[in-house]
Amino acid sequence: MNPKKSLYLAIIVFAMIQLAGCAWFKSKEGKTARELTEEGMEAYGKKNYLKAIESFEKLRDWYPFSRYTILAELKLGDAHYKRKEYEEAISAYEQFENLHPKNEAVPYVVYQIGRCYFNRIQGIDRDQTMAREAIRTFQRLIRNYPQTSYAKKAKDHIAVCNKNLAEHEFYVGMFYYKSKHYKAALERFKTILKSYPDLGVHYKAVRYIAQCKTKINKSVPGKSSKAVAQ
Repeated sequence: MNPKKSLYLAIIVFAMIQLAGCAWFKSKEGKTARELTEEGMEAYGKKNYLKAIESFEKLRDWYPFSRYTILAELKLGDAHYKRKEYEEAISAYEQFENLHPKNEAVPYVVYQIGRCYFNRIQGIDRDQTMAREAIRTFQRLIRNYPQTSYAKKAKDHIAVCNKNLAEHEFYVGMFYYKSKHYKAALERFKTILKSYPDLGVHYKAVRYIAQCKTKINKSVPGKSSKAVAQ
């Protein structure tokens, strides 16, 4: 081949490689992975979490193999959390944990998942699913990462969850008691002693256990008070 033609082809190939490289490292908007990271972090710092989410999602989708993407995946969860979009935050955090199970940020991620449930705990007269899910998540954190600062925080949150659950059981027990469903009330009060002792509710539960037994005994003809106490 003519040397001039070879040089010409080499220049064309090199130019094509350069263009391909630009396409690989530039997004559709002409922003690099680093620029999207800086844009997202700046928005996050200014509490413009919606803008941050937009930038981090672009970074994640357009540059899946960039070294900045792992930060975007983590901050997506944080941005959704700040917006109180807890289901979206859980999804982002769980995806991060699944993709990077050995990453040093995983204890924080598991803690944040627990907080997503914890922050949605409702009053004692409402469903307590969020409290139970929070406990389950925090227990996993304590079990897998016992030496972290997040494990200590998790223990404090579990205590709050258990207190809420105990008061919920007492609330339901009192509902049954006032409705004269004494056997159902009795089971609720017993659950407090078994599952939630020493939380400030069991003293009231003990008193109402005795009253339930008395009421049940009176409703059964010929049954002695001694039998009720058993």
